[in-house]
Amino acid sequence: MNLKISLTLTILAAGLSFAQQKKEKPVFNQELAASLGADKYGMKPYTMVMLTTGSVKIEDKTKMAELMKGHMANIGKLADEGKIVVAGPFLEKNKENYRGMFIFNTKSKEEAEQWVKTDPAVQAGVFSYEIFSWYGSAALPLYLKHHDEISKENP
Repeated sequence: MNLKISLTLTILAAGLSFAQQKKEKPVFNQELAASLGADKYGMKPYTMVMLTTGSVKIEDKTKMAELMKGHMANIGKLADEGKIVVAGPFLEKNKENYRGMFIFNTKSKEEAEQWVKTDPAVQAGVFSYEIFSWYGSAALPLYLKHHDEISKENP
């Protein structure tokens, strides 16, 4: 057998062996699960807020920039307080006029509504909102601690 065929077979065998290895399930961490409020599936309830286009349109670009700066600062404040675990805009228009979303670290729609009302753009009527109960991974808040490590700038 020539060297090229032998080497190819060795590489294929190694790849097949690697692909056949079963991934071991991580060891369950009861302390972490409890600290995150996880149920037996590693999940928990949250409240999702869908920001929609509000009834107020502000033409003054300076005023609108000020509102968006306040909007972003408020998101940062809520994240620092552990109240918001996901926030971000939608990148395309949609039939529901959803502009962005928040996932709040609460199962209470009333509490989430209190928090969303602290947003200057919501207060000004630029954004309105819809509130939904949502069920997701209890580990969701953990990504925030790494976000600053991967972002060069804040919007």
